[in-house]
Amino acid sequence: MKPHNLKLLASQNLKSLLPGAHRRRQFSPQFSSSASQLETQGLANEITPKVLLSSVRSSQWHFIEQLAPQLTPSLISTTLSCLHKTPELALDFLSRINPQCLPDAKTLCLGAAIASRIPSPKPALQLLNRIVSSSALPVKEVFDELAVCHAQLGSKSSIVFDFLIRACCDLKRADEAMECFYMMKEKGFLPKIETCNSLLSLFLRLNRTGSAWVLYAEMFRLRIGSTVYTYNIMINVLCKEGKLKKAKEFVGTMECLGIKPNVVTYNTLIHGYCVNRRVEGALLIFNTMKCKRIEPDAYSFGSIIAGMCKTAFRYRDEMVKKGIKPTASTFNLLIHAIFMEGKMSEADNLIKEMEEQGVLPDAITYNILINGYCRCGNASKAFKLRDEMLGKGIQPTRVTYTSLIYVLGKRDRMKEADELFKRVRKDGIAPDLVMFNALIDGHCATGGVERAFSLLEEMDEMKISPDEVTYNTLMQGLCRDGKVEEARGLIDVMKGRGIKPDFVSYNTLISAYSKRGDMKEAFRTRDEMLNIGFNPTLLTYNALIQGLCKSGEGVRAEELLKEMVSKEITPNDSTYISLIEGMKQDDDTEGNS
Repeated sequence: MKPHNLKLLASQNLKSLLPGAHRRRQFSPQFSSSASQLETQGLANEITPKVLLSSVRSSQWHFIEQLAPQLTPSLISTTLSCLHKTPELALDFLSRINPQCLPDAKTLCLGAAIASRIPSPKPALQLLNRIVSSSALPVKEVFDELAVCHAQLGSKSSIVFDFLIRACCDLKRADEAMECFYMMKEKGFLPKIETCNSLLSLFLRLNRTGSAWVLYAEMFRLRIGSTVYTYNIMINVLCKEGKLKKAKEFVGTMECLGIKPNVVTYNTLIHGYCVNRRVEGALLIFNTMKCKRIEPDAYSFGSIIAGMCKTAFRYRDEMVKKGIKPTASTFNLLIHAIFMEGKMSEADNLIKEMEEQGVLPDAITYNILINGYCRCGNASKAFKLRDEMLGKGIQPTRVTYTSLIYVLGKRDRMKEADELFKRVRKDGIAPDLVMFNALIDGHCATGGVERAFSLLEEMDEMKISPDEVTYNTLMQGLCRDGKVEEARGLIDVMKGRGIKPDFVSYNTLISAYSKRGDMKEAFRTRDEMLNIGFNPTLLTYNALIQGLCKSGEGVRAEELLKEMVSKEITPNDSTYISLIEGMKQDDDTEGNS
């Protein structure tokens, strides 16, 4: 199933995301005759709870779908109550009712209460979203109705009330969500920290920082323990309020409480400093982050670049006001900042501005432009600029050719990349590590692993030491060819050469083992990664979940989903696609048995 198909499924109707809704069982010969007998309106009105319940339990879905428009809320509620111990089946029944004929809000509340017993929060949230968004019932009445259902079903968990708060948050109804928070408090139920985080996050998005502090104080009074995600939100709140010093102090508070700041914590601070035009402070935080062995990500660099870019343009405007003419170096810095932000058209405008002011582009200007277009995959524009360089008597550099080799690799033009590499060396330009890595990456991505290893030998002959990027690329190439053991062996080679494997190295192996169904080795590699000190990423979890689903271990896959959510790692389309495909596989196995 492709990612866009998942989104299509989600938009169609309730069926697509309810556990068990995808299950279709073979109809018995007796059913076809009984269905035709009950198609008339008169007989449909005589359906009893017992007959309907029997039809659901025997999966006579065609009959139920035909009958759905005539089912009363009372009949549906009675059936749902009888199915509360099998919530998947109860939701399968609900999903067969056409969305236009869905029962009243009270019946849906019962469905949501039953759905809250399922490990995945999606079905209950979807029902509650529907109730809150389309029902005439005030949220207080929805809460009260859920309380009745909660008592009726004898539920020990209060999670359905948490789901109501989260549904209100999804619909950006902050006041109603807060009202539910207080109603939970009155009933003696403590909202889960994840629920509180959802509400704090909504207040942040709505710029209601005062409300965020009110809720945070309530959480403190109720002794609801904060997570790193909670602190990240509140640090963001402080940054929005311009209280950067207090935001930094919050990081210290976290550490004192034994909560380790993560990359999001530092990114939030960096962004806050950059937005307030305090780029130097952002750079200090950036360096602190690296000293604490927290690897910066694309957002970290993006915030710094954006901050420096805004600062640079402010200084450029000040230069112009004072009558100081910008030089090629000034324009180069601005063009580089613009490219790093992906604003191609603005870079073209700066080039025109250079020409209008009589400032000639130099080799650095062209290298920035060529690299930018290569990163965007625009090989023709990059080579056109190289020709323009030569036409103006500006000699391309090692940086120029590295960018061009990179884009040829991305366009599967490895023969041309090898020829360009030979020409570069013939012209007396010595390749460096970055150039070799670009060429190795191209060959590994296009099935030329043997050629990639020969390039590694050339590097050794030229006394150019490989790095973790080199070996990670080779590992990925071997894994694509199904040579996972050889890829595994490179970990020891790296260590032997004094190169530390990183989280990319381990994720590459985990993904490869999972794809071939060797979950024992996949989890062993995951444990090795944890022991070294690397935390699992979204890629780690997605690979493991995909492998478990393919191996028919859906229960373990759902446990991993819970674990990743508890670690504040948000599942994406790939996560849910794997789980849905896994459930389909389970059903195919059921049907064949």
